[in-house]
Amino acid sequence: MLTAFARAFRTPDLRKKLLFTLGIIVVYRVGTHIPIPGVDYRNVQTCIDNAQANQGLFGLVNMFSGGALLQITIFALGIMPYITASIILQLLTVVIPRLEALKKEGQAGTAKITQYTRYLTIALAILQGTGLVATARSGALFTGCPVASQIVPDQSIFVTITMVITMTAGTAAVMWLGELITDRGIGNGMSILMFISIAATFPSALWAIKQEGSLAGGWIEFGTVILVGFAMVGLVVFVEQAQRRIPVQYAKRMIGRRSYGGTSTYIPLKVNQAGVIPVIFASSLLYIPALIAQFAGGTSGWKTWIEQHFVKGDHPYYIATYFLLIVFFAFFYVAISFNPEEVADNMKKYGGFIPGIRAGRPTAEYLSYVLNRITWPGSLYLGLIALVPTMALAGFGANQNFPFGGTSILIIVGVGLETVKQIESQLQQRNYEGFLR
Repeated sequence: MLTAFARAFRTPDLRKKLLFTLGIIVVYRVGTHIPIPGVDYRNVQTCIDNAQANQGLFGLVNMFSGGALLQITIFALGIMPYITASIILQLLTVVIPRLEALKKEGQAGTAKITQYTRYLTIALAILQGTGLVATARSGALFTGCPVASQIVPDQSIFVTITMVITMTAGTAAVMWLGELITDRGIGNGMSILMFISIAATFPSALWAIKQEGSLAGGWIEFGTVILVGFAMVGLVVFVEQAQRRIPVQYAKRMIGRRSYGGTSTYIPLKVNQAGVIPVIFASSLLYIPALIAQFAGGTSGWKTWIEQHFVKGDHPYYIATYFLLIVFFAFFYVAISFNPEEVADNMKKYGGFIPGIRAGRPTAEYLSYVLNRITWPGSLYLGLIALVPTMALAGFGANQNFPFGGTSILIIVGVGLETVKQIESQLQQRNYEGFLR
């Protein structure tokens, strides 16, 4: 693999793409450390150093922003508004005929949907930026910090609007940097930035485990966490590469003097067809009751019950609800993203059929049957990946947003595999030995 990297850097055009991608990554990481106007940086660092700073409700979003959210920098919102906008547009494509028609138009339709995604990203950035500024002004961003209410000394309307505009512009800049990587670099730009954001939180989280450990100065806990992380990565790689290949045969057709068709191919149905989206949906949904309880005043019974059962990730109620939501969203997302009837109609239109299955409705029923069968192990796998690290690492002082949790592992492994495959394909075009042997 290192030899392949060396050969990639010796190739002029590939070297330019790699260096350009690395340059964009450096710019992105620099932006995550530049505070926005109106924020008292010393008070922010005081609250971050507090033991409870990284255990709040914003831990997941902070992880996706590479630690920039809690530092309230210009890239505080990170890539999350774009991810949310992309998921919303993908879901709306199923229910809005206009978007579904655009999706079928090819390149022009995809460009139009991308433009809508950008507009929605800016709108979500304004909304989330306003919420973040309001939370920082009220002192609820850092629970238990004595100077949390002094993070924004000047709470005038002008300063508030300036902070929101700055964070919205930062989100637009992050979106632009991601598109630059996609156009002129290696891999999908948004995925690369998400990968970098999550990977940036690894060193501090691992070192916190070592410092909080008690066996051999914390090194035993540190080593155990590393081994658990490698085991989880290996499991994710194994399952993410697994797929059910349904054979498809196309009949021969004579058009004039030419013969068309007669080829064999397959429909790849991945075991984890939904990817990381069910985990993100379940995590976001479980944050809603805890967020409502945090901003609710008084000491009512329902608030106390939520704080006891749905704030800490190691409570049985939280674990059971989290697991069931992941399974539900896995089936839900697969149902809206893969349409067996549409696939069967397209196969029938071009003369394709599955050996032993009649074309048309029987094919759609067979595809639906197979998809349901492989979605069950895929959804259970997602639930285990999301929960096993939480339960196993709880004894070492890790919280529910530890980087070796399900969401971060799935994203890092998925982006890493996709990027390696892209570099490998470009190396193979030049008769070089690739990464995967």
